[in-house]
Amino acid sequence: MKHASPLPPSLIQRYHGWKATTYAQNAAWYRRLAAEGQRPRAMIIACCDSRVHVTSIFGAEQGEFFIHRNIAGLVPSHDPGAGQHGTSAAVEYAVTGLHVSQIIVVGHSRCGGVAACAEMCEGAAPELDDDDSYVGRWMDILRPGYESVKDLDLAIRPTALEKRAVLVSLENLMTFPFVAAAVEAGDLALHGLWNDISSGVLEAYDPAADAFVAL
Repeated sequence: MKHASPLPPSLIQRYHGWKATTYAQNAAWYRRLAAEGQRPRAMIIACCDSRVHVTSIFGAEQGEFFIHRNIAGLVPSHDPGAGQHGTSAAVEYAVTGLHVSQIIVVGHSRCGGVAACAEMCEGAAPELDDDDSYVGRWMDILRPGYESVKDLDLAIRPTALEKRAVLVSLENLMTFPFVAAAVEAGDLALHGLWNDISSGVLEAYDPAADAFVAL
């Protein structure tokens, strides 16, 4: 493929550093993972944002989480006719193939995708309304969430929409028949989290209080 380029030397150097330290110290564990396959206890759905590092937040080891990342950490509703869909495929594999017992949706502060959705809904980002905008069509998932927070004070609206994105994803997860069946059977639990990347605070959605509560 003529358009592929060699890896930058800085990344090659960092790889060799990892191989000589982290890998060397845990080589037996890596070989076991390779031989026995993965058995993650949970699936995490999070944003692509480089500032959000879910394995670090939970101190997770390799093989512990099945992780899917996309813009704003959104889950679309069940739609078999939608064609190719990475997020839906990842959810299906996690639940029906890996039999995870938990799905954790993680939102975060200063989310660019969520901010873009707000701008699109407010008419401030016409380029996202273009049918050819992958980001715009993806953020359509959150349009109903925007409607529920649009009348809030501007100072709290961004955070409210970030948290609403988590709830929209949880609601959409339950539209997948295999997710709903696993939840109703007690084999699967759904969790919603929001991370403040500045303070390190992690909040969990409490359905009894209908609010996110700091852990």
